[in-house]
Amino acid sequence: MTVDVHTHLVPHGWPDLSVACGGDGWPWLRIDSERAAMIMVGSTEFRPIGPQAWDPAVRRADMDADGIDLQVVSPTPVFFGYDRPAKQAVKLAEIFNDLTLRTLADDPRFVPFCQVPLQDPDLACAELDRARAAGHVGVEIGNHVGDKDLDDAGIVAFLNHCAETGTPVLVHPWDMPGGPRLDRWMARWLTGMPAETHLSILAMILGGAFDRLPPALRICFAHGGGSFAFWLGRLENAWRRRGDIVRGCSEHPPSYYLDRILVDTVVFESAPLRLLVDTLGEDRVLVGSDYPYPLGERPVGEVVRKAGFLTAEQQHKLLTANALSYLGRSDE
Repeated sequence: MTVDVHTHLVPHGWPDLSVACGGDGWPWLRIDSERAAMIMVGSTEFRPIGPQAWDPAVRRADMDADGIDLQVVSPTPVFFGYDRPAKQAVKLAEIFNDLTLRTLADDPRFVPFCQVPLQDPDLACAELDRARAAGHVGVEIGNHVGDKDLDDAGIVAFLNHCAETGTPVLVHPWDMPGGPRLDRWMARWLTGMPAETHLSILAMILGGAFDRLPPALRICFAHGGGSFAFWLGRLENAWRRRGDIVRGCSEHPPSYYLDRILVDTVVFESAPLRLLVDTLGEDRVLVGSDYPYPLGERPVGEVVRKAGFLTAEQQHKLLTANALSYLGRSDE
């Protein structure tokens, strides 16, 4: 069995969110043909999508072609709604969580992850419980809510609820900074996403979140954890040499927390994959693809299968065992 822990879904349609949730400027879907649509935010084109985003049959065919047996299916972050009033965001989450289950239609090859109104911890916990009871297995969250990072007390309370309920968490970067230097060449995606993910791991460590959360929390950071593994040495050096500033609320040096961090394999090349395995350990890296978006890996898992430095046992861990453990399943 090969498991892909990082894919996204966009339902083929949803109700008018200005009516269902209140407020204006919500995302909507412009249908261009039977096989093409455009995610719109107001009057702005956000992203073109095809049937891979909404048609389970197309997804299954692509999974068969790539040798993928099980696929974690998460929301597309543009629909998080963290910038909205919490009561609007929870209605949004309910709509998209229910549409996801309806789209996937209880197919056992798909593992649905829900979204929550992370700006309100109580509502987020309630929606997580509702979604899990309906069939969702885990939750995808953004790496920040406005100026609040993952060490925020409310977000830590939500993550603690995830730990208590055995809910796996996928952290995905979103809402990257823009500007003239970042709005060309997809630079927000090429540099902003890795930086945002790196910052969210720093917040978990230096903000003391890991010290306030139980080791039972299963939390995976998308895109190989961003630039974190490459710059761990710099962080460790700063923690020891400028501890008056850098240590923050952390009780231990950054390297102490490596066994609390999971990352996916969306790094595309053997050298960065080796860095992840060498830095975090062979038990902390899971296959991901970012399917169906064009910056994802196809064929899924190829970077692991072609990595000559991995033993057969290590390949099995990255392709199968680590993901099943993350999902709370046995490796049979």
